[in-house]
Amino acid sequence: MLRWIRQQLGFDPPHQSDTRTVYIANRFPQHGHYVPQRFADNRIISSKYTIWNFVPKNLFEQFRRIANFYFLIIFLVQLMIDTPTSPVTSGLPLFFVITVTAIKQGYEDWLRHKADNEVNGAPVFVVRSGSLVQTRSKNIRVGDIVRVAKDETFPADLVLLSSDRAEGTCHITTASLDGETNLKTHFAVPETAVSQSVSRLEALQAVVECQQPEADLYRFVGRITVTQQGEEIVRPLGPENLLLRGARLKNTKEIFGVAVYTGMESKMALNYKCKSQKRSAVEKSMNTFLIIYLGILLFEAILSTILKYAWQAEDRWNEPFYNQKTEQERNSSQILKFISDFLAFLVLYNFIIPISLYVTVEMQKFLGSFFIGWDLDLYHEESDQKAQVNTSDLNEELGQVEYVFTDKTGTLTENEMQFRECSINGIKYQEINGKLVPEGVMDDLPDGSIPCLIREEELFLKAVSLCHTVQISYDQIDGGFGDPFSLSHTGNGFTQMEYFASSPDEKALVEATKRMGVTFIGNNGEHMEIKTFGKSERYKLLHVLEFDADRRRMSVILETPSGEKVLFTKGAESAILPYTKSGELEKTRVHVDEFALKGLRTLVVACRHFSAEEYREVDRRLHEARTALQQREERLADVFSFIEQDLELLGATGVEDKLQDKVQETIEALRLAGIKVWVLTGDKHETAVSVSLSCGHFHRTMNILELVQQKSDNECAEQLRRLARRIKEDHVIQHGLVVDGASLSLALREHEKLFMEVCKNCSAVLCCRMAPLQKAKVVRLLKTSPEKPITLAIGDGANDVSMIQEAHVGIGIMGKEGRQAVRNSDYAIARFKFLAKLLLVHGHFYYIRIATLVQYFFYKNVCFITPQFLYQFFCLFSQQTLYDGVYLTLYNICFTSLPILVYSLFEQLVHPHVLQSKPALYRDISKNGMLSFKTFIYWTLLGFCHAFVFFFGSYILMGEDTTLMGNGQILRANRQLMFGNWTFGTLVFTVMVITVTLKLALETHFWTWMNHFVTWGSIAFYFIFSLFYGGIIWPFLHTQDMYFVFVQLLSSGSAWFAIIIIVTGCLFPDVLKKVLYRHLQPTNTQKSQLVETQQGSVSCLDSLCCVGPEGEEGPGVCVRLARLVERLMGRCAPPRADRSWSSSDPYFSNDRTILTLSPIEASHY
Repeated sequence: MLRWIRQQLGFDPPHQSDTRTVYIANRFPQHGHYVPQRFADNRIISSKYTIWNFVPKNLFEQFRRIANFYFLIIFLVQLMIDTPTSPVTSGLPLFFVITVTAIKQGYEDWLRHKADNEVNGAPVFVVRSGSLVQTRSKNIRVGDIVRVAKDETFPADLVLLSSDRAEGTCHITTASLDGETNLKTHFAVPETAVSQSVSRLEALQAVVECQQPEADLYRFVGRITVTQQGEEIVRPLGPENLLLRGARLKNTKEIFGVAVYTGMESKMALNYKCKSQKRSAVEKSMNTFLIIYLGILLFEAILSTILKYAWQAEDRWNEPFYNQKTEQERNSSQILKFISDFLAFLVLYNFIIPISLYVTVEMQKFLGSFFIGWDLDLYHEESDQKAQVNTSDLNEELGQVEYVFTDKTGTLTENEMQFRECSINGIKYQEINGKLVPEGVMDDLPDGSIPCLIREEELFLKAVSLCHTVQISYDQIDGGFGDPFSLSHTGNGFTQMEYFASSPDEKALVEATKRMGVTFIGNNGEHMEIKTFGKSERYKLLHVLEFDADRRRMSVILETPSGEKVLFTKGAESAILPYTKSGELEKTRVHVDEFALKGLRTLVVACRHFSAEEYREVDRRLHEARTALQQREERLADVFSFIEQDLELLGATGVEDKLQDKVQETIEALRLAGIKVWVLTGDKHETAVSVSLSCGHFHRTMNILELVQQKSDNECAEQLRRLARRIKEDHVIQHGLVVDGASLSLALREHEKLFMEVCKNCSAVLCCRMAPLQKAKVVRLLKTSPEKPITLAIGDGANDVSMIQEAHVGIGIMGKEGRQAVRNSDYAIARFKFLAKLLLVHGHFYYIRIATLVQYFFYKNVCFITPQFLYQFFCLFSQQTLYDGVYLTLYNICFTSLPILVYSLFEQLVHPHVLQSKPALYRDISKNGMLSFKTFIYWTLLGFCHAFVFFFGSYILMGEDTTLMGNGQILRANRQLMFGNWTFGTLVFTVMVITVTLKLALETHFWTWMNHFVTWGSIAFYFIFSLFYGGIIWPFLHTQDMYFVFVQLLSSGSAWFAIIIIVTGCLFPDVLKKVLYRHLQPTNTQKSQLVETQQGSVSCLDSLCCVGPEGEEGPGVCVRLARLVERLMGRCAPPRADRSWSSSDPYFSNDRTILTLSPIEASHY
């Protein structure tokens, strides 16, 4: 218990050693003074709070927000000194905001606790005391032997000891860790693989030594020492022996493994990292405006305090007969009195800071984010995937994007590879009807005949079908498991063979060789089997030289059926060709370039034959490097370089990755919207340029500039200067820039400014041969440039995560490379084409909604508190409040909150289809135009002007006319005294509530029944509440200054006349301004509104999407929800709301053209 407390408080001491020693089955040494190492338990903790620290921790986090802290100070000031308003007026709104936020955050953390408890309480089986015992996952300790069955996830990081297979292998998927959905094969060392029963495992004497926990999923360095008959056998352990927590066991009945990393020390938990908090431009503007209003508040408080003392310089005002000072007041410190008066004025004017702004913005973002998931146009029917919102804090940022950084493979393309061409021994070949045919030769062999391959062709196909990490899944009739080789010969042991690969390229190549007659049958870890035109050949798998990003190639060392040792290797042409010593090098290089120009992905294949002596040296070096505990990666890299040289070039392959649907239209729409698109890819130069041309990223008429193959800083700088001069000379035409990874590194090292100048003057930029971190560096470079543009990164793979997290907005594509990009993104969509609507429609709507919300909140609070400031000039700065305390409290919470919330959820300046068909409208809101300082000044001055009209209009119309106090009869002096002050304040407040509500109504373009309900309902609620509040004597109120005031006010016709005159006088100039600007200087958006109005209203609300539970697609459910919301919002009449997902409907299908409207929709324009 004490250790757990120390862990929770972060006091648990760190590991003292660089390695950890794990005794299997916790069989510790019995001799000497052995002190066991202390390891973390197996509990996963993703929650933020506990029941003990929720209140203090949550309050601390909330009061770090400047507005909350400010109102807390105001509340404390009201408690400590005599202020003109009750502490409730500040305390209640603060309590409301804090409570709502705490409930939201507490609920989210409760869900995390619930998920943690479900994981930690999952049943698992461990070997203890010679038997298999069921326990909970959280009770697993380091050293426990754990049994995992088929399709179960691993509860900790386990070193594989044995499986139900004799060779000790198992298949797993790591989709939840790295997004890869392929089957991976993991191995047990031969000495433990035979321990397949609990009794044999209990008798196993072994020790695992490995590195301390680290986050790298693909790195594990260790060794296992097995004691057999008194002899110690040492075997190396690597990533292929480690089963990671969160991975799932596949195609294997059961495995046994020893836990080496548990709980928060597992690699999955170490990869939990808090993404850097992204803040939108609107939030930054909001904080700037808040500071300005704090300045206004301080100015008003200081000015009022100074004027009070200036006024009281005269004795008759300093101590009037009706307010004689006490002796203590006369002798008190003037400085303390000044501070006290300043704080009192600060409290009186503090409502100029809108505390409810934050909670309204949070509600708007949270509720508004549902519209993205509900949009049927963002729903991909084939994969049954709808758009996801992982964070709602950046909704409005979608309307401010200036740069889009996109991956190519899987984002612009389908990531579905199809074999197209190959080059063998300097001759180009094509696949025709499943046969390998030289280019220019027609397939004249009869169907079913076996083609005759020359030696080079056969060796090339064998190399392609053997050099890979492809796994095979068999659909078995009897459900048994066993050796795939034996299954392949039974004839009835399986129904179908399916390949699984970590790379779509590998799968496409193995499937292609199968069609051509060389079929990969299986790999059991020791042997690989192929069938060459029906003849079976078994190769012994000696070593696998795994692929890595530095080498950009992978290799296998095999023993052929004839006993010869051979190396097959494949990789990028730049990683293979420099190391070849024989073969048709120049012809193959030309063919590779030709394949790349066609947009094909290329791989070069080579081999090397070892003599017996050469192989013994290779085997010795590999064993030494793989058993090293220190610097294992460096040693392996040296050995791999030693092995992969003096290669014989066999040929090259060309695989096509076709473009996704409507990529070209989407990129063109983004360009018309003023958004620059950069493509960042790891592909080679020629392939990337070809795809950029085919997808419309580069135009055929565009001048393509290149910054590639730069060798030094000086060479790179000179080339950049040449490009800059060329752009300046040819400024009329558009330019596109191509940069490779090596040149980019040089450019970013010393010449960032020059490089950025060239890039910004180019319409499109393509970066090829990019490493993942280089992608993030490019995004950061643009993001931190002096212009501070808003960036968006979109990708589908784990290699895109760094740039997705770096950009202002990160979008993941739900592609074939798993879910890692989706999990780390802010938004997720199924296809690249959906990006157009996400930005041009949803981004546009979110931005104008929240921009108006922020400006309106500051406007209505200026209207609210300025009359209070003006009133002080008429009450000798006595700090008398103009409004009743209840009105002060409820103004922002009840009377004016709902209309702006509903506006911020449903407002649409123009119809969504207009925004999609006219992408240029996106430019109207770019660069935070609606929250510019000019717009802010306009709204603030408007608030001050309206406040002056409220106050002086009521004062002039009221004046000394006591008829305003009743039904035309002169009231007694005491009655006027009783009602005068509060009646005047109530009249000002009534005019203010009506005016600010109608002002928002003037700003509303898209009216639904909900807008009508909250707009007119808020005004009605104010009148009804005031009648009840002032018409009844409430026993729990200490004083009731407002008793009968509102009733008396409304009983006067003059009061109604004053309300109408003042409200009209405030809003008429605003209406006149809108009309004049709309006709004399209309924006593009206003022109579109005019066209829309002239040609008739557009049909219904955009389709919404709701996906049913557990895969229930249910189009009917979606249509019913869309129809219901459309009717509720009053967008169209019930008959017009009838949309269906019928496959025969040509107009409202899910796959709608981005830039063109369907005939029915177009008929409305």
